[in-house]
Amino acid sequence: MEKNKIWLSSPHMGGNEQNFINDAFENNWIAPLGPNVNGFEQDLNDYLFTTVEESNFGATKTGGVAALSSGTAALHLALILVGVKPGDEVICQSMTFAASANPIAYLGAKPIFVDSEMDTYNICPVHLEKAILDRIGKGNTPKAIIAVHLYGMPYKVKEIQAISKKYNIPVIEDSAEALGSTYDGQKCGTFGDLGVLSFNGNKIITTSGGGALVTRNEEFKKKAVFLATQARDDAPHYQHSEIGYNYRLSNISAGIGRGQMQILDEHVALRRKMNQFYQDIFSDIDGVTVFKENNTDIFSNHWLSVILVDEKLTGGISREDLRLSLEKENIESRPLWKPMHMQPVFADAPFYGNGVSEKLFDIGLCLPSGSNLSDEDRDRISSAIRESFNR
Repeated sequence: MEKNKIWLSSPHMGGNEQNFINDAFENNWIAPLGPNVNGFEQDLNDYLFTTVEESNFGATKTGGVAALSSGTAALHLALILVGVKPGDEVICQSMTFAASANPIAYLGAKPIFVDSEMDTYNICPVHLEKAILDRIGKGNTPKAIIAVHLYGMPYKVKEIQAISKKYNIPVIEDSAEALGSTYDGQKCGTFGDLGVLSFNGNKIITTSGGGALVTRNEEFKKKAVFLATQARDDAPHYQHSEIGYNYRLSNISAGIGRGQMQILDEHVALRRKMNQFYQDIFSDIDGVTVFKENNTDIFSNHWLSVILVDEKLTGGISREDLRLSLEKENIESRPLWKPMHMQPVFADAPFYGNGVSEKLFDIGLCLPSGSNLSDEDRDRISSAIRESFNR
């Protein structure tokens, strides 16, 4: 008899989501927009901006959140809002999910990929500045920088902010994996000129599918909502002076999100507990490093727990050996994101780096990290890991 599947990161309901959905049905708010959308945006706004009053990063107490159909939609609109046009160049962290880079192509712009550094696995400030200087030298000042908080680990905010300010290039902060993470006490998603969140089914909280655009600029929010609702002009008839998109989150999905916001911090705590679980397991296994914060300024939600496997030190056991061993036990694990500069679709894009992201891809593995994993699940995971390394 096959054992139950242990997923990498599955949806985790809290119980009150159904109440918000039922209220929408009872009041016939089944149309795309409604009170749940407004409420969800306010919930997110209150959560994200409560810690920034004394911020060192220029944030203000109030912000703006536009609830959208996906994090990809939010990235697309963010690029439009900072003025990216066909032929422009946009710098993007190479080690990330394809959705960070694809919207650049949507606009006919050109991605310029930058390598990671080993402290956070995120965009390397040294190679970022080299890329900017080289592109400027070629007559192409980049229009934006897309920096990602990979697996919930905040990127080097101070260094990236300083480079952004030095060259006057806006930062689009891809916080799709980092809701609940903080840097120097401030919530991720509030550092960039624009921030992006995702509520896909595998994220810290979910709306089934959905995302949000975060900004401190009220005009940016208004423009984002306008573009996301087909860019309909203010007229009694349907009139359009700009190209728009069908990017707004539905009232039903937003109801799920409102329920999920009530348990967000609990989910973060449980994900962090899973990371500690792996730290304990691998504490006596040579050659395996668990990805964790390297200083007290950083607080990761540990959306996914990641390990690096050095087979020279494990007695020849590789990342892939472990993945296949877990798969035999019906336990899902996954290699780290394949860097964008290695993807066939972006084969011709410029890349600046020295191989860090390639190495991480070669030896890195994401392990089951869900907030809904049981003690029985953890026992199975622990047994499968120890059996793999003790064979």
